[in-house]
Amino acid sequence: MYQILTDSCCDLPYEVLEENNVDFISMYVSIDGTEFADDLGRNFKIDDFYQRIKDGAMPTTSQVNVGRYVEFFRGYAEKNIPVLYICFTSGMSGSYQSAMQAVELLKEDLPDAEVYVVDSLAASGGEGLMVYEAALKQQAGMSLADLHHWLEENKLTYHHWVTVDDLNHLQRGGRISKTSAAIGGLMNIKPIITVDVEGKLQNVEKIRGRKKALQLVADKISEVTSDPANQTIFITTSADQEGAEEVKRHLEESIQPKEVRIFPLGTTIASHTGLGCIAVFTRGEKRK
Repeated sequence: MYQILTDSCCDLPYEVLEENNVDFISMYVSIDGTEFADDLGRNFKIDDFYQRIKDGAMPTTSQVNVGRYVEFFRGYAEKNIPVLYICFTSGMSGSYQSAMQAVELLKEDLPDAEVYVVDSLAASGGEGLMVYEAALKQQAGMSLADLHHWLEENKLTYHHWVTVDDLNHLQRGGRISKTSAAIGGLMNIKPIITVDVEGKLQNVEKIRGRKKALQLVADKISEVTSDPANQTIFITTSADQEGAEEVKRHLEESIQPKEVRIFPLGTTIASHTGLGCIAVFTRGEKRK
C-alpha cells in the first residue's frame, strides 16, 4: 500500500481527491488582510473568493515551507506508509525544492521513510490530470516504483493551453508590462499561454476578442491530443462557466474525446490569473 499526495495547485475539487484516495497539502492565500488555506472548496468557498476579486481585492499567495512539508510527510512515514508526492511545477514556485529539503530532514529522524517526489512541471488542471491518472493507475494495481517511473517518463506529455480575460493580474505578476496591460485592455487583446518543458508559463500569441481566443485554445488542444477517444480532458475556469462550456462544445465537436470535465480554478492559481481565466489540459506527444 502506498499513498498518493499532491498540493492545492492541482485545482481538483477536494471531493474528487477524496474519491480517489489522494491527500493534499494547501498553499496559503491572503486576501483583504486575512490568510486562509487553499482547501479546494472544503471550507473556504471558491465562489465567495471570486466575488471578492470582482469587488476589487488583489490576493497574494505563499508556497508551502519546508517545515509544513516535513510534518505532512511525517504522518505517513511514522505509519510506514510509502508516499508519492506530485508537486506543483518548479518552474513557477520553490515548493518542489522545499519538498526535497523536507525529505532530507525527515530521513534524519526516519531513515527508512519512503517518499518519492515528482516535479510535475505542470500547473492547475495539468497537475490535476496527472494526479487523477496516477490514482487510476494505482487503483489498477501499478506499484509505487513503476508509477514513479511512469510519471517521470510521461510528465511532459501533459499539455496546457490558457487564455485570461483580466490583464491586470498578469501585469501585477510581472508577466506583462503596465503599458501592455493598458493597451491590451483597450484593444480587447487576449493572451494565449502555454507551459513549456521547464514548467514555466510562455505567452505564445495575442488574439483580439474573447471568442476567438477560446476557439484558438480549443484548436490547440485538439491538435495536441493523442487518442482522443480514450482521453479525458480537464478545463478549469475562474468564474466563466459559459466560456468553459463553449470550449467543451468545440472539443466534443472536433475530436470527440472520451470525457471533458470542468472544474473551478482554485484560489491559489486564480490569485494570479484573475477572473475569466479558461485553462484546458490534455495528453499528447511530449512538449518541445
